[in-house]
Amino acid sequence: MKIKAHQLIESIEFKKLVRTRWTVSFVLLFFLFLNYYGFILIIALKKEWVTQKLGNFGNYGLYAGASVILFSWLLTFIYVFWANRYYDQEVEVLKSKLESENR
Repeated sequence: MKIKAHQLIESIEFKKLVRTRWTVSFVLLFFLFLNYYGFILIIALKKEWVTQKLGNFGNYGLYAGASVILFSWLLTFIYVFWANRYYDQEVEVLKSKLESENR
């Protein structure tokens, strides 16, 4: 059965999809903020640790900064994987239930 856009927006499936998307986004955002602000706090509070040499090529701060970037990429990969694997499929199911309003 085809439904109108307003009915779709009020449906339980749509609300569940929106709630799930926000939940995933906020969890990943929490980890992103924890990562960034943790790095800033380490730089502010542990300057002597950040400047210690680690190997021949850099110090702890350099590698910690690179790990912030890599962790951000990982979070992006997780979101894209989740969106492509689950979210987009649910959106397609909801779109198939939608009646075209051009008729």
